[in-house]
Amino acid sequence: MKVRFLGATQTVTGSRYLVSHGKTQVLVDCGLFQGYKHLRLKNWDELDIDIEALAAVILTHAHLDHSGYLPLLVQRGFRGPIYSTLATSDLSKILLPDSGYLQEEEAKFANRHNYSKHHPALPLYTVSDAKNALRQFKSVEWRQEVSITKSGLGTLKFKFFPAGHLLGAASVRIQSDSTSILFSGDLGRDNSPLIRNPESPESADELVVESTYGNRGHPKEDPQQVIKRIILRTIARKGIVLIPSFAVGRAQQILFYLHRLKKAEEIPSTLPIYLNSPMAAQSNHAFSKNISELKIDSEELNQIFRGARVISTPEESKALNERAEPAVIIAASGMATGGRVLHHLKTLAPNSKNTILFVGFQAGGTRGDLMVRGAKEVKIHGQLWPIRAEVINLESLSAHADADEILRWISNLDRSPKRVFVTHGEVEASLTLKERIHKEIGLFAVVPEYGDTFEVGNYSKLP
Repeated sequence: MKVRFLGATQTVTGSRYLVSHGKTQVLVDCGLFQGYKHLRLKNWDELDIDIEALAAVILTHAHLDHSGYLPLLVQRGFRGPIYSTLATSDLSKILLPDSGYLQEEEAKFANRHNYSKHHPALPLYTVSDAKNALRQFKSVEWRQEVSITKSGLGTLKFKFFPAGHLLGAASVRIQSDSTSILFSGDLGRDNSPLIRNPESPESADELVVESTYGNRGHPKEDPQQVIKRIILRTIARKGIVLIPSFAVGRAQQILFYLHRLKKAEEIPSTLPIYLNSPMAAQSNHAFSKNISELKIDSEELNQIFRGARVISTPEESKALNERAEPAVIIAASGMATGGRVLHHLKTLAPNSKNTILFVGFQAGGTRGDLMVRGAKEVKIHGQLWPIRAEVINLESLSAHADADEILRWISNLDRSPKRVFVTHGEVEASLTLKERIHKEIGLFAVVPEYGDTFEVGNYSKLP
């Protein structure tokens, strides 16, 4: 069995791992590169695999840096099954068509305003491409063993285990007749108020582990109390709190904290809360459908969702920018790379009475990354806009395990892997985690480069 690294190598985004055994090849995740322009341009490159030889895709979770290339894979000829958990399938039905829509809208906007270097600007893929990909999804139960074979030569078996990062997020263990490899997927945290904790999967000969926060720990502060202080401080300035948020997972977590704060009378019960993300509203239904994966019951979940006014139409969204009174506006996208939040940023960011509260990881090169690093202006829709609002990044809300939590997860495996591949992190984060894995757990660890191929059980890199 071999593994080839085609993404998320010395960067966080673009997860794509090709596992092969005999004639059978499977792709673990098929994500978009995000962030810096040189990374985003990789999305236009041909995927360096024989698509016709690909037997299946195994999807760890629905976030676009893991799933967002699937429509293009299908457009280019992939006809096999895309295996995921049921909740991941539910969320992908929301995320992938929305991604196609945003690709189409960005191309239209570029053509209208003539700010693309390409004429005409074209979308990476369309809503139709995304819907075609969704037809190939097949849901798999937790710990259900699935066998995959191509041309009867070489069988791979896999199982999903809860990773705690997002509704439906999984670690995946793949085995051949003689060797096995475990992919952590994106690991969640034990203190999530909504998603059940990560679980220890069956161990394997080798491990591929994420390192998003591989060089640091999360603050120990209570996110709910930090949010309270930010809101009260902004209200005192008669300002608005704008929360660029991932529509799936993070928006629901923010609504949870706001619900608890109002219930405890720690913020005004009359403070308007707007959920300006149709995709987040759709995601609420997926959370309700998969209530067994949550730490709370359906009654409280319904109370949480009723606490925000959902903004549906573009007209309602634009009207929010006319508000003068304090409010909380939650809008996608979480890194301010697209979506309705961009129009709010153009209105709210230039005013010092407002607060821009980022609530998750900001990939290098995104508007969110620039703003939390102190940028005085950012480009939105081809024009520079000043940043005078207070900008805060609440990293304690991250849905990614920090370095200590990753090490604890590895240590809890019932059998130590013989080699650990450290991926899904910026260079410093991956290298730091690699050293800690070696020094603190005593395991052999590698930070692979793009295109590297390794044979599971053979501890030298293949050409």
